[in-house]
Amino acid sequence: MSFKQAELDEEHSLFRRMVRDFVEQEIVPRAGETDEESRFPREIIDSMAPLGLLGIPVPEEYGGAGADLLSYMIAMEEVAAGCASTALTLAAHTSLATLPILLNGTEAQKRQYVPDLAAGRKLGAFCLTEPHAGSDAAALKTAARRDGDRYVLDGSKVFITNGSHADVFFVAARTGPPGPKGTEGVSAFIVERAFGGIAIGRREDKLGMRGSDTTEVFFQGCPVPRENLVGAEGSGFDVFKRTLDGGRIGIGAMGVGIARASLDFATRYAGERRAFSKPIAELGAIRAKIADMATGIHAARLLVHDAARRRMAGLPHTVEAAMAKLFASELSTRAAKEAIQILGGNGYSREYPVERFYRDAKLLEIGEGTSEVQRLVISRGVLAG
Repeated sequence: MSFKQAELDEEHSLFRRMVRDFVEQEIVPRAGETDEESRFPREIIDSMAPLGLLGIPVPEEYGGAGADLLSYMIAMEEVAAGCASTALTLAAHTSLATLPILLNGTEAQKRQYVPDLAAGRKLGAFCLTEPHAGSDAAALKTAARRDGDRYVLDGSKVFITNGSHADVFFVAARTGPPGPKGTEGVSAFIVERAFGGIAIGRREDKLGMRGSDTTEVFFQGCPVPRENLVGAEGSGFDVFKRTLDGGRIGIGAMGVGIARASLDFATRYAGERRAFSKPIAELGAIRAKIADMATGIHAARLLVHDAARRRMAGLPHTVEAAMAKLFASELSTRAAKEAIQILGGNGYSREYPVERFYRDAKLLEIGEGTSEVQRLVISRGVLAG
């Protein structure tokens, strides 16, 4: 991209260069095929592991790369710019499965599960959404009943990223009644596929992110050891809220990546495509689109980095994470749409990648809280003062 990006220190700049080189060499050449065949990019995920990309913000003592959350967001942007399906796989594994255990688990839980996840020996998934409980997550019905020294889980989950391939599931289940607030009685569990009692349902045939594995997951008498309860019984809703705060920053970073890919391709095309005896990049209407896209990308990246830094510093960041997710996700759809417009008829053709960017971007306005939910979160924070 020709305009200057937000300043990074030398360490973060070098890390970005390493990830960008990997993306350009390993991910970009396969991205179109991954989408066209709706194929989970297992070989790419496996090749990311030796570079530490599956455990970027995990301390070295738990088998991770020992980098900070900002580094992880930088990587999310870069991977999404190459292939959003791969980025979504990484996001679900890291933000929604590995980090919740690291941040909320006991020392024994962290020692048992985090090193394998961070090293890529195992893949993680997050099981929250149910057929009747999407935005209204407190309405979940998956139940966990006590049976001696274990819990038994029964229920169904939908839209589970990495569902077919995950070895470890971070699961929301009800251990008690909703209570007066409606959010009580929800608990968090670490569930291994090896425990049994887990069935994978249909794989979603999606508009975009087609290389990302998205499935139904059924728990049918799934036995979970008591020691795999994360936190106290009934404290799970707060765990999941904190998890989504972090995950939304990652979705924002993905939005920046898709928007950047859209702008990069559109500007190259505009410099080469000629109309009225000159490159279309010289036309005022095209330049206005490019200016708006570039401005939005810069603003979105600053929002993402600010939210990440606040989380790293232990500061309140629920509203800032929602702002980053809302702005960047809607920007990514807008930028991809404008890229299609700049390409004209070619933009609508599957011969060019911008239509894929557009299809991929739309999910970011839905997953991990719709744009409407983000506006509720932000407005609630503002009105609370």
